[in-house]
Amino acid sequence: MNYELFIANRLTKSKEYKSSVSSPIIKIAIGAISIGMVMMLISLATGLGLQQKIREKVAGFNGHLVISNFDNNQSKTSQVPISIEQEFYPDFKQVKGVKHVQVFATRPGVIRTESDFEGVLLKGVGKDYDWSFFKEYLVSGNLPSFQTKISKEVLLSQTIANRMQLKVGDQFDTFFVKENSNNLPSRRVFQVVGIFNTGFEEFDQNLMLGDLNQIRSLNKWEANQVGGFEVFVKDFDALSAIALEVYQSIDATLDSRSLFEQFPQIFEWLKLFDGNIAVIIVIMIVVAGINMITALLVLILERTQLIGVLKTLGATSWSVRKIFLYNAAYIVGRGLFLGNLIGLLLLFLQYKFHLITLDPKSYYVHVAPVAITIWQVAFLNLGTLLLCICMMLIPSIIITKISPAKSVKFA
Repeated sequence: MNYELFIANRLTKSKEYKSSVSSPIIKIAIGAISIGMVMMLISLATGLGLQQKIREKVAGFNGHLVISNFDNNQSKTSQVPISIEQEFYPDFKQVKGVKHVQVFATRPGVIRTESDFEGVLLKGVGKDYDWSFFKEYLVSGNLPSFQTKISKEVLLSQTIANRMQLKVGDQFDTFFVKENSNNLPSRRVFQVVGIFNTGFEEFDQNLMLGDLNQIRSLNKWEANQVGGFEVFVKDFDALSAIALEVYQSIDATLDSRSLFEQFPQIFEWLKLFDGNIAVIIVIMIVVAGINMITALLVLILERTQLIGVLKTLGATSWSVRKIFLYNAAYIVGRGLFLGNLIGLLLLFLQYKFHLITLDPKSYYVHVAPVAITIWQVAFLNLGTLLLCICMMLIPSIIITKISPAKSVKFA
């Protein structure tokens, strides 16, 4: 029988333990551990959630990888076309981990109404386009349906719609500058069938999605020509490795760029969250450990006579230390249980009811997103428990300094 654990259980369940001098200090230690766990869960879940949501939004606008022509920078108003007849389209079988490939093309233009005008980037997409991202952020109307040869239906951002005072069903003129500046701009009439709002102002402020055939018509392209390909991967964590494989697999006249290359400033900013989360977790564990050290010292001093009796009966210093370490682990366990209960409840309420909102201009999201797995929670709890116990090994050395003769003498 593990008599150290048996004695520790008897101590924690005794009435004297609950009404002892150390009781308030123990409660403070449990409270500190609970608050620390709540803070760690919230910082981890919101930090990871924000990273994940921003990555999803950037990928929703651009794909994880973009394959385009090397000569695109030579044209100020339109892309250099690529033939749609590629080995990697429509299925990128050469590289494992690729989930979907879709075509696109872009063309800058100017929306003109009776009272105002606004610069816009028309993104033309085909029937293979995955609308799931914009479906999530659709605030009114429907997604475009390209049934006709050249559809005039477009999906407009709420930012542009508000500026131009447009609503679902309205038609408007858009002008596109031609390569030859001596020619008059090309005019196209579009109809708003849906309005979206992702909260990502950097993209929302000038994006309009329409039929790829509109851009083919503007650029006088053939039916098998596109501006580029957007590639989506199955595992974002493997994006760098997949990006290298994709680059090596495509034709030498083509270029591929991952999100990390296209938007380095956004992903450098996201990396800062990892450091912030780590700092918060370290601080909370240190604070919890200091509180537990204090509580353990009080417990040891309060049970000095018991320590003397146990040593007199032949118990080793390490056995006595184990009794108090078991006792301390019980206190840490209670604190972790309460912290998990409160922290996970708060995260659930935020996930379900979006209680905390953020400024989309600063954070690219309207509400604070949360994302955490059961394994992350388990690792966080186990790590906190082990580190706290390790920190308590040092103060428990005081037990070896207690003399049985002196402690029993004053019993």
